[in-house]
Amino acid sequence: MASSAGTPSGAGSARVLVVGAGPVGLTAAHELARRGLRVRLVDGAPGPARESRAVAVHPRTLETFDQMGVVDGVLARGRKNRAFTMYARGSRLVRLDADYETMPTRFPYSLIIGQAETEAVLREALARLGVGVEWGVRLGSFEQDGEGVRARLEHPDGSAEQYEVPWLVGCDGGHSTVRKQLGLPLLGESSETWALADVPVSTDLPPDTIYWVHTGSQALMMVPYQREGYWRLLDTAPGARPGDAARRFSEKLSAGLGRPVRVGEPEWTSVFTFQQRMVPRMHDGRCFVAGDAAHVHSPASGQGMNTGIQEAYNLAWKLAMAARGQAGRELLATYGQERVPIGKALIGSTRKATFLVQFKNALAGVALPVVFTFVRTLGPLRRAIQRKVLGGMSGLRLSYEDSPLSTADPLMGLPVGSRAAAAAERRGDPGSEALRAELRDVRWSLVWEAGGPGEVGRGAAAAAARAYGDWLSVRTVGEGASGVAGASGVAGVPDGPGPLADPDGVLRRALGLRPGGWLLIRPDGYVAAGGAALTRRALSRALAPLGPLAPLGPPAALPSAEPEPGLDPASTASPELRDTVGVPPRVLEAHR
Repeated sequence: MASSAGTPSGAGSARVLVVGAGPVGLTAAHELARRGLRVRLVDGAPGPARESRAVAVHPRTLETFDQMGVVDGVLARGRKNRAFTMYARGSRLVRLDADYETMPTRFPYSLIIGQAETEAVLREALARLGVGVEWGVRLGSFEQDGEGVRARLEHPDGSAEQYEVPWLVGCDGGHSTVRKQLGLPLLGESSETWALADVPVSTDLPPDTIYWVHTGSQALMMVPYQREGYWRLLDTAPGARPGDAARRFSEKLSAGLGRPVRVGEPEWTSVFTFQQRMVPRMHDGRCFVAGDAAHVHSPASGQGMNTGIQEAYNLAWKLAMAARGQAGRELLATYGQERVPIGKALIGSTRKATFLVQFKNALAGVALPVVFTFVRTLGPLRRAIQRKVLGGMSGLRLSYEDSPLSTADPLMGLPVGSRAAAAAERRGDPGSEALRAELRDVRWSLVWEAGGPGEVGRGAAAAAARAYGDWLSVRTVGEGASGVAGASGVAGVPDGPGPLADPDGVLRRALGLRPGGWLLIRPDGYVAAGGAALTRRALSRALAPLGPLAPLGPPAALPSAEPEPGLDPASTASPELRDTVGVPPRVLEAHR
């Protein structure tokens, strides 16, 4: 049976079967198709889900959606949330307002939007790339060898199809067929039974914050939707009595808030026992798992969907490069090397969040007002808590500092492994807007500050554009920036380095680039490498983790090693010495 998925640009390139059309599978399919691969996306459900388990899109995921080109559609359907307010036994304890001063981002808020709405935006974007979802098509089984994957697909009419494909990505949820067939165990523990409900609520509470409400014996959460008067409720102790959810929610919320609250009949409810489990690895041969197929945990901090989307984005650019022959297979191993530790940390953080959210301790009603009186009145303590909570939930502090793809240099600008988007947060600034547009490119980005003396850096930048232009965008900033801007996307190969607009030097300062300095940014927007001066040797070292690449070509004639008056010697030293000027011997030896 022919696939109903279309064939986007690059129809002759490698094919990928993505199983599961939730937000994680849709993200993986979108990013693979955007990079020119042919994608087939199947889901065993008869159609899109109407209910929404996940309702929060955090700042780092919004940055990712911006890079994907879909953020405007998501923002239009959601409500921006910038606060977290706590009540206990009828008294307001504290309101924690969003504080992203130490985590600069263009999206300093979480967006409250139903998962079904998020999926709708992603499906529309995927359709623009010529890819549709094949509903009712279930993965029955599969086997793989060194050449590819042979999958048995079961169709709604009862027929079966044998489908051979080079790559398989399992985004098929907590009961993942892909995970089970690969023999990947979910390690961890069972946890609590909670209830979710989408309901109309009559209350005078302003819908500009998430509410945590403690009744004296248990806790609930209230999350305001964009739809006027409708809220997501989370009950950490739903009890065994079926039905009558509206009355029970009304009684509990009224007791915790100290004001009358009337909850209408739910549009959707779910009582579930969540677990805290994850796989020990996320990659086996030509098969991968992401999202709930790789880890399941508490919804307390709203991390599940956000983490899965980040995984899908991380995997897609790596798989596309390997499938297109632009990098070695060793690049694929970095998917698990980077994401498994994050999954482990997530299990730990959600376990803590679960304890804090449900707070069943009988002394809570007495202790909470005392504790949060100090929090409310001591400004530094309140700000520290705000930043700690936001830092853990937002995804903005995630770093790939220890990744095999990260090449640290003591003389680079932004820290290795950090988000380049932090330098693009100033609205209206030409440099920030230019970097924001650059991060939407599907390629790596090499940004060189062209204001330094000599031709070594210019020669290295031009050589990189010629040799790797199909997967590397080479851009210049600074007074010496010039060249021909490269075409965006896999189809365009630039003729040379293209300038990034930065008339006021705001971008250079935000990136930490001094004259002659450079940064190498991965396709997912994280800094992989950088240094005080761009040379062929330094760039080759930074790109080495991708596997064997075509050489950059012979070096150009070196400029005079005599520094110009008033210049930092690091900007004019020879390639062998340039990266070592001013570095203590102990640090230099460790770096070597």
